[in-house]
Amino acid sequence: MALLNFKRKPATDAVTVNPQVESFLQDYSIEVMPRTAEKVEDFRALLPEGTRVYVAHIDGTPIEDMVATAARLNADGYKVMPHFPARIIKDRATLVDWVARYQGEADVKQALLLAGGVTEPHGDFDSSMQLLETGAFGDFERLHVAGHPEGNRDIDPDGSMKSVDEALLWKQKFSETSDAQMALATQFAFDAEPIIAWANSIKAAGIDLPVHIGIAGPAKLQTLIKFAIACGVGPSLKVLQKRAMDVTKLLLPYEPTEVLTSLAAHKANNPDFNIESVHFFPLGGIKTNANWAIANGGASGVPADQT
Repeated sequence: MALLNFKRKPATDAVTVNPQVESFLQDYSIEVMPRTAEKVEDFRALLPEGTRVYVAHIDGTPIEDMVATAARLNADGYKVMPHFPARIIKDRATLVDWVARYQGEADVKQALLLAGGVTEPHGDFDSSMQLLETGAFGDFERLHVAGHPEGNRDIDPDGSMKSVDEALLWKQKFSETSDAQMALATQFAFDAEPIIAWANSIKAAGIDLPVHIGIAGPAKLQTLIKFAIACGVGPSLKVLQKRAMDVTKLLLPYEPTEVLTSLAAHKANNPDFNIESVHFFPLGGIKTNANWAIANGGASGVPADQT
């Protein structure tokens, strides 16, 4: 089975919408950063009405920029879900301040809690579980936590899934005591079969949190490899590196058509499959990703300003 679609479509070709992909992309989410959001003139010309937009918090980004981006998206009618990376939050006072700013200035009701992309914590917190235990998110309507279909060497340096799986069980138990809707937002991957196997395995282990599967949006292969290394992507990285050995393919864009088609077909044939939604990492740019969804998603990709 081909994992990646590297064929460039002629500009004059019309895309035939796959109804299974159209259904699978319903209510997809996407993430932005303040500096990338600044490049978007009008989100409503790109994203469907009510899209959940994660605001990624990279270490060093001022909280003022994060809140301003969240406020802009909220004013445009989008569901805003800012990142709360535990390892860059100094202490409880800082956490409470961030929550207050998001709620007071941007009407934020949702959050993604994760460890964060730094090795050494800047303060008191090391994990999303510690953030949850503070009670600071008690009145949030929705909370997402991280999932790792291919593991995470920051958490399990030996390459196993031991600590990742233990964390999932803890998050499952927490979800049973929380009034918030909870889900797993995962790291991106490129191969449908391991994703399906992982989703089935956590369900068999008693994890009934719905999965919002991370998918890398259209991008150059070099860009994907750079981000995959930085984000600790596992076996999928080998697929990209193998492709990169072919110089002709190195220059062609990647599109997530193949992996999404396979996942959508599996969902159509298994309605109780625990992948609930698609979450895009727009590694090739927000506009590029949104335009791909518009072209391939049918009714699920129609921008807000066209409805």
